[in-house]
Amino acid sequence: MKKVKLINRRKESKISQAMIAEKLCMDVSCYNRREKGQVRISLQEWKKLADILNVPLDEIYEAEDNQVFICKDNSTVHYQGTNHIYSVLEHLLETQRKYIAILENEILELKQKTKGL
Repeated sequence: MKKVKLINRRKESKISQAMIAEKLCMDVSCYNRREKGQVRISLQEWKKLADILNVPLDEIYEAEDNQVFICKDNSTVHYQGTNHIYSVLEHLLETQRKYIAILENEILELKQKTKGL
């Protein structure tokens, strides 16, 4: 999956692929494959890219195929001052959504039953 947010931000910043590849200590073709989504971008590389582009990580981060961006927090336990990004497989997320819907229906039914008491 093409990394559209990353590409757009890089172009807005007027930074070439060659410049980023050099800062990541890799060949331009290696970096190009990452932007095209042909090669996975590690979390460490995402952090470096955010630093290079001088943006928050969540502004450029795009999950790999079959994953969904869930949330970020401001935890300072492991990485002081940075945001943590969590992702989960889509099918697991869908299972959780279905379970939440069931629980919400049960809560609604219970509220209606107790309303008359």
